[in-house]
Amino acid sequence: MAAKAGYFLVSALLIGYFGLTGHRAVLLLREGTWPTVTLGLAVLVLPLIGGWFLWRSLHFVLRANRLSRELDAEGGLPVDDLPRTPGGRIDRAAADAAFAERRAEVEAGPGDWRCWFRLALAYHDAGDTPRARRTMTRAIALHAGRTPPRAKRVAGATERG
Repeated sequence: MAAKAGYFLVSALLIGYFGLTGHRAVLLLREGTWPTVTLGLAVLVLPLIGGWFLWRSLHFVLRANRLSRELDAEGGLPVDDLPRTPGGRIDRAAADAAFAERRAEVEAGPGDWRCWFRLALAYHDAGDTPRARRTMTRAIALHAGRTPPRAKRVAGATERG
């Protein structure tokens, strides 16, 4: 719950920042001289890129959560029972063992989004966020019946190292 509240707080702050930045860009554009118009256009690009990134991140989270709820309803969501260090981090050896199980599951059923979802969780547990995100993107695409994006890069996702 705290993570969601933090996400929405940061998102609201970013949206406010994008609004202020966009307003400054419009003020620069209204000046009408070539340096201010050039700078105004450059400043206007920043909130557009930031808004696109925020939208993509939110869309990703919503789709991943939908898959999580569906998998949980099916009883296929793995239990978070990995041993943890006193600091709260997942034990690396346990994460590696769970990863090996999930990788074998994906190799046995490469077209099943459920296997890719669980592999993404294993990557996350092991602390490999970029691969976790790419693997979750693949699970989302398979669930939607689409060809996963960047299949060549993600295909190597079952190799950890």
